[in-house]
Amino acid sequence: MTDNMRFTPADIAVRRGETIRFVVRNDGKLLHEMVLGTVRAIHEHAQLMKKFPEMEHADANIAHVQPGARADIVWQFTRAGQFRFACLQPGHFEAGMVGRLTVK
Repeated sequence: MTDNMRFTPADIAVRRGETIRFVVRNDGKLLHEMVLGTVRAIHEHAQLMKKFPEMEHADANIAHVQPGARADIVWQFTRAGQFRFACLQPGHFEAGMVGRLTVK
């Protein structure tokens, strides 16, 4: 993650049943996060973060990463489909900090 509001890579493909360890590194100077979810859940969460920007949460599908730090998310993908990962810090999602996750 960087302060240009992008993830690298922005498209990830995995197989159903795989367990993946995402090593999320923040190379920027701002706080960023990676949130895994369905397209709908990401959009709903983004709207909630607009209303409550200081909201803190510690779910297994979220990694908050301070500048210069890294964090891990370990997730088993049990359903095929199209999913998203996004940074839901205020303004980051709207700036395009979102990626596509395809589970085959």
